[in-house]
Amino acid sequence: METLLIVIFVLGYLAITLEHNLKIDKLIPALAMMAILWALMAFGLDGFSTWFDSGAHHLMENFGLLEHEEKLELLEETLLHHLGKTSEILVFLLGAMTIVEIIDYFDGFATIKSFVKTRSKKKILWIFSFLAFILSAIIDNLTATIVLISILQKIVKDRDTRIWYAGLIIIAANAGGAWSPIGDVTTTMLWIGNKVSTAMLIEHLLIPSLVCMLVPSFIASFLPAFKGEIDAEEEEPLKSKFGPTMLYLGLGAIVFVPIFKTITHLPPYVGMMLSLAVVATFAEIYSNKKISISSVDHESDAAAHHSPVHSALTKIELPSILFFLGILMAVAALESLGLLFNFAEGLKQSMPLMGTEMEGTTVSDLVVLLLGVGSAVIDNVPLVAASLGMFSEPLDDQLWHFIAYSAGTGGSMLIIGSAAGVVAMGMEKIDFFWYVKKISWLALLGFLAGSICFMVMRFLF
Repeated sequence: METLLIVIFVLGYLAITLEHNLKIDKLIPALAMMAILWALMAFGLDGFSTWFDSGAHHLMENFGLLEHEEKLELLEETLLHHLGKTSEILVFLLGAMTIVEIIDYFDGFATIKSFVKTRSKKKILWIFSFLAFILSAIIDNLTATIVLISILQKIVKDRDTRIWYAGLIIIAANAGGAWSPIGDVTTTMLWIGNKVSTAMLIEHLLIPSLVCMLVPSFIASFLPAFKGEIDAEEEEPLKSKFGPTMLYLGLGAIVFVPIFKTITHLPPYVGMMLSLAVVATFAEIYSNKKISISSVDHESDAAAHHSPVHSALTKIELPSILFFLGILMAVAALESLGLLFNFAEGLKQSMPLMGTEMEGTTVSDLVVLLLGVGSAVIDNVPLVAASLGMFSEPLDDQLWHFIAYSAGTGGSMLIIGSAAGVVAMGMEKIDFFWYVKKISWLALLGFLAGSICFMVMRFLF
């Protein structure tokens, strides 16, 4: 049965990558794969000998001795657990995307657009790379990608050029998220799991992450896509006098989310909903002042024209949300049966130990590097969850820092390997194979350069 589940996952994954060839939206195989995997698990429940406890991050003991009703109850609890964890990400994403759309409703991004005076493609590349690296550490790589691609759409009108920038933004955002405890969901997991502390994480990963961003950006700056200048366009008058105010309010509200989490210890989506409520309140107040706003879609429902919130909600990429739901829940099915845990454990035992005993590292660097490569193919969240159950190293051990780096930046090698990539794929309709041909090799070079930097720093210090 386990083999059948893996085959279905592989077939579903292939259908996602061949989206344009099959002419089937990627959310369809993702949702079908999720439903089929969980259904087969329910049918063959008595035939499974292992079960992974996601809450405790280890395999359950005596699972095979449980009665059918007990197993069925455990299946329902596990499904609800994963749906809850996935929904946290999706609700957070919905809140962030809505705030961004509200800012756009007031033409707030034109304020940042006015700051970018240069027309040089190379200079714009460096500006957005550093913006992505810094913003992702503050407002997480997912939200930073949404914000920067929204701004990019206002500056670079040619889509063929813009998707190149989007590819480098994905790399820079994932690199920036790796060194911050709130920058990426995997580093947040390690942080909440008491495996890394904020100060030590920044100290050990800031420079390797910066290298991971600089190397691809430097190489890309010599590519034909970034030579010359973008077409100059006439400066358009602001659609709303409240644009700058809504921009600063919206970004400030997003920055407030990690502060709210630190103070209350509640999941990030709670703070995001509070931020959305505040931004939406000001948006409604400003909208009722009869300001002149020209709607992009003149055929939208009449209610959407007088309400910024309704207008923003109609423009959210729901297909991307559903795709994300399908992928995460499908991977959760494999995790629940302990397949990912056993895979990682097998790697640990089969690879030669290459760690540095001087630093207390007891696991192969090659295994962690493979974890990074694996996070590009399979979602990095369950892989990091598996590593939490695999290893028992203490707080701030070098192993945890390396895992945080590898899982955070390795996903850049495929566009569906990270949340930032999935969102960019949805916003710009980037083709999977175009990304593999044009961007993946840059992401790989950056990943390897940062990994070498981390190992050198570990040896020296």
